[in-house]
Amino acid sequence: MTQLGARVWVVPGGRIPFGGTGPEPEYTSFDQLCVLNTGDAEADLRLDFYYEDTEPVGPYRLVVGARRIRHVRVNDLIDPEAVRLDRPYGCVLRSPVPVVAQFLRQDTRRPGAVALATTIAYPVD
Repeated sequence: MTQLGARVWVVPGGRIPFGGTGPEPEYTSFDQLCVLNTGDAEADLRLDFYYEDTEPVGPYRLVVGARRIRHVRVNDLIDPEAVRLDRPYGCVLRSPVPVVAQFLRQDTRRPGAVALATTIAYPVD
């Protein structure tokens, strides 16, 4: 299959909602990156997070196997430091091979409601 995607993706509107109203992990609010690698080589991803009032943090490293998909909750990224909850952030994803990136948010802060929002990240290549 032909490699699809770009080597650099941008998510400018991140903000992990803090709190939830049901049992974990099903009702934990989260942001998630979904990455598709259609190529024959694994993708060694580098993520850098940008905030309003502090220097960028990163790189966070992830690997997506050749011809695989990986879903990663941003809440789970802790090295080099935990991504900050309930604070606006932007994220830049860099890959040595073309990939496709999607962004998803689950917000469970309202009792009895689960809000999902998803969008394709912005490809820079």
